[in-house]
This record gives sequence, structure tokens and C-alpha cells, in this order.
Amino acid sequence: MTYTLIDFQVTDAIATVTFNRPDKRNAMSDDMRTEFIDVLERVTADKAIRAMVLTGAGKGFCAGGDISGMQKRMNAPAGEVGFNGWHRQQRVHHVQALLHTMPKPVIAAVNGAASGLGADTAMACDFVIASEWASFAWSYVLRGIIPDGGGMYFLPRRVGLPKAKELIFTGRQVKVDEALALGIVDRKTSGETLLADAQAWARELSSASSTALALTKTILNQSFELSSHDVFAQGSQAQGICYTSSEHRASVEAFLARTASKE
Repeated sequence: MTYTLIDFQVTDAIATVTFNRPDKRNAMSDDMRTEFIDVLERVTADKAIRAMVLTGAGKGFCAGGDISGMQKRMNAPAGEVGFNGWHRQQRVHHVQALLHTMPKPVIAAVNGAASGLGADTAMACDFVIASEWASFAWSYVLRGIIPDGGGMYFLPRRVGLPKAKELIFTGRQVKVDEALALGIVDRKTSGETLLADAQAWARELSSASSTALALTKTILNQSFELSSHDVFAQGSQAQGICYTSSEHRASVEAFLARTASKE
């Protein structure tokens, strides 16, 4: 696929994915979503890619859903509005699931405003690093709709249920320092070094066994919903897989070789 609304680069095993509609503050159109799905599936499948950084071109990270798309849905025949909306939701949820379950570290490098679906998309990533220009707003209620990009799942896990309710009920803007204090943002850095810092962090996070990282992330993503028994059970199965991996064998052999050389 040729990408025009998404920029995709891979350097030193780190994929950098950039929303590329700066004139629209990177609002998510249907065409942009199609490209984004293709990129996410490509990153997931490519074993040579160890981590991903997601950012936005220009002054914004992602302004949310494209308003022209909302207008188009409103102008559809009354008998088609419901099904059209359901179909769109399936694609929205597919994108967020690809981000959330990607078997490698994903960092959102938030360079400006992340609103509505843009804020939810940042939350679907494993980590968030933001510049001094970043802000977040779960502004859905201001359009008469609910957070449909995972905000009702991801946000309470970062800030707690009462604060998530307050942010979603008001749709107010959260600037970067408050976002850092609340736990919406994990790290703050300069806008000039944001991308480089995110890429360096991605290299750090993905330097160990990709097998162990993928299995660990899969279990951790479910840990709030699972019992301790279930976490131990899934951990046992994952560890059995790790025992057979070439990465485990190589690391043990290297450790034994170092030990033997000191004797």
C-alpha cells in the first residue's frame, strides 16, 4: 500500500509512524484509518521491528475524528445511520486493539493537542512521552457522543475512576504538566528532542528478548481483569515458551561462558 496520510519509517529496528494530515491537525479520516490499519498490521508482523513510536506531523498529535466524516454520517438516510455507525465502530476498535495488543513496545510521542480519539489513541499505547506543547482532552461529550476509542477503558487505569469521570464528563483540556502529574503522561521532554527521546526510549524498552516482551505484555494487558490464579497459569504457559526460545538459550550460554572464563 502507498501511504499518503501516514508517514512510515524504520531505523535501527524502531518503526516511527506519523499521522500526516497537519492541515487538519491529523484528524482521523476513513482513508487515514485504512492506512493506519495497514501500517499497524505491518509493524506487528515484521519480526525485524522491535518497537514503534507514534507521533503527529505539524502542531498537533491527533485532533480526533474527522468532522467531515461526522457530517457525512449525519446526512446518510435514516435507515442506514445505525448500521453505518456500527461498521465504523468496528474499524475504530480494530485500530485501538492493534495498538493495545501489538506484541512489542509502543510509545506515543505527543507533540501537540491530542483530543477525543487522539487522546484515546495515545492511551492505547504502552507509554506516553510528551512535549511542552502537548495537551489532552476527552472532548466527546462536547459533540454529544461518548469516548469510543477506548478512553473508558484506558483512562481509568491511568488516573483512577473519579478523575476519569471528571475529565470525560467535562471534556476539558489537560495541559502537559497536569497530565504528567495525573499519570496520563509518563515523561515530559522538549519539543525539539521529542522524537529522538521517544526513539531512544523505544530502543531501551525493546533491547531484551522480543519473545519474553511479547508474552509479558499480553499477560500484563489482562492483569486487571484476571485473578492471580489466571495470571500464574498464563505465566506458566508463557514461561514454557520462553524456555524453548533461541534468545533464552543464547543468554544462558553467554552467561555460562562468562562464568567459566572467570574460574
